[in-house]
Amino acid sequence: MLEKIIFVILIGIIFSLFLQPISADTPIKITISSTMEQIIFYVKWTHATEWKKSSLDSLDYKEPIESIKLRTAHQDNFVYVMINFVSDITPDEDDFAIICFDTNNDKSEIPKLDDFCFKSILGESEGIVLQGNLEDTNNSFLQINSPEGFIAISSESDSEDRYSNIPHSTYEFRIPTDFISRQSIYGFYMSAYDSDIDKTFSWPMNVELGKTDIPNPSMWGEMISPDKSLPEFEWPLLTLIPIMGLVIYLTKKVNLKFLKDV
Repeated sequence: MLEKIIFVILIGIIFSLFLQPISADTPIKITISSTMEQIIFYVKWTHATEWKKSSLDSLDYKEPIESIKLRTAHQDNFVYVMINFVSDITPDEDDFAIICFDTNNDKSEIPKLDDFCFKSILGESEGIVLQGNLEDTNNSFLQINSPEGFIAISSESDSEDRYSNIPHSTYEFRIPTDFISRQSIYGFYMSAYDSDIDKTFSWPMNVELGKTDIPNPSMWGEMISPDKSLPEFEWPLLTLIPIMGLVIYLTKKVNLKFLKDV
């Protein structure tokens, strides 16, 4: 009788794992690449394969309908991020994008020294670097000097673009890995502001803030690097493997007992 109860409980666990919704909080998976040094930081697709060997996350928003192609990769001493704002076909100088890393992934309520954000204003060739600041709760991020090798550049992407040849806002970042520390998992946040409709589009998608706001790290999602030190599978599947083995064992045991009792 106990074995049957355990069997039912395990089946319930399996179903609960598979029924977990895949939401905007599903981690961004950054991939290792061997071609990132070929990127020409001109803020547009200068050749068809430029960002091809990088991870792609398609972010589709419903109200209003907007589309962002987020591409990420890491190679040697840098992390690379492209925010291709495909649907922003009215780019102007008030548009900007921000990416943030919680290097300890501690989900703090107030930005700390291990939290960094990088801002690129459309049309400008130099980015802004911000660091968490516990001492001033009214200004939780302060601007600091840019690290050596940092690039944040933005402009309009058009004819060579993989997603649309209509001119639209695009942002490219190259961040020194040592600056944000070498981790296999980061807290991560991204936002792109479209001044034409005065709206910010973010990842995670459920974060809704004003134009100038950066949410606390507790609201950020995660970026993982499966090809560095993490397994290729999500944790539910890893959990499922031993459970399936136990289910098979108990099934055989229950069947054998049933046959003996017949």
